Amino acid sequence: MTGVPADAPVSLDQLKQIMNEFAKERNWEQFHSPRNLLLAMVGEVGELSEIFQWKGEVPKGLPDWKEEEKVHLGEELSDVLLYLVRLSDMCGVDLGKAALRKVQLNAKKYPKKVSEEDPSSTTKDPATSEEA
Repeated sequence: MTGVPADAPVSLDQLKQIMNEFAKERNWEQFHSPRNLLLAMVGEVGELSEIFQWKGEVPKGLPDWKEEEKVHLGEELSDVLLYLVRLSDMCGVDLGKAALRKVQLNAKKYPKKVSEEDPSSTTKDPATSEEA
């Protein structure tokens, strides 16, 4: 369906095109308002959260997870990503450019030299608003 080889890298633009075709083929465009897409994405974030809900702190790479748990995680992460890509398209936002701009803004807001000067200093992680 996608026309993308399994081992080829996939861009946000490719996903945007694939999602556009997918919605068009099913006549779902009528339902893809920004609000509806956002609410659907929030539902998927909830499903993603359920996977982690009772696991406590999880180490990087998920070494203790079964393969089927990792596959399920990939499916839920994909649902969130696909809704995000579709939402950004329906809002006319170039998600790749917006993300790069946001990283640049964060680099200014949280300069690298703060942690280089004093490795024992604590800084807030903007992703969690917790001490890093």
